[in-house]
Formats: sequence, structure tokens, C-alpha cells
Amino acid sequence: LMMLAIDAGAEDFRLEDDFYEIYTKFEELDQVRSRLEEQGIHIENAEVTYIPQNTVHLEGKQAEQMIKLMEALEDNDDVQNVFANFDIDEEVLEKIEG
Repeated sequence: LMMLAIDAGAEDFRLEDDFYEIYTKFEELDQVRSRLEEQGIHIENAEVTYIPQNTVHLEGKQAEQMIKLMEALEDNDDVQNVFANFDIDEEVLEKIEG
């Protein structure tokens, strides 16, 4: 599958749990998806996602405020997708959400 993805124009390929994530440039998404489908590969989901090149580590009150902001944005019916470049430790995140 990795070679098929690369031949189709993918830039990166990762195994996540029980599925594969294939990364490509925005403008090549349809081409990569079409080529993989032509090879008989079932595509569960194909979408544009913004992945930050740099992240900002947040702790304490800043982390809590950011989580509240993200939840408020996601709950807004006019918002389709929310992307961010923050990094919060798993322990801190569990404490905030818990």
C-alpha cells in the first residue's frame, strides 16, 4: 500500500490503529484519492486538514483557557472545522476535561 500511495503522489504514509493515513499536498488530494481508488483501495475518508509545522506548549491556566475556547468554537453551528497549533500534555488535558 505504501508504494501505491507514493506512486499516486502521496508525500507521507502512516499506520494509525486500524487504518492508514496518507498525506499529500492540498492541490493533489483528488489525484491521489482517484489513483488509489483505481487500484482498488477503499478510501474511508479524504479531507483537507491543516497540520502545524510549529506548536506552542501550553500548561495550567493557558491550557484550560485554550480548551474552553476550542470547545466554544466547535459548539458554534457556523464553524465547520477548528485547527490549532497548541500542544498540551496528556495528563494536563485529562485533568482539564476530567
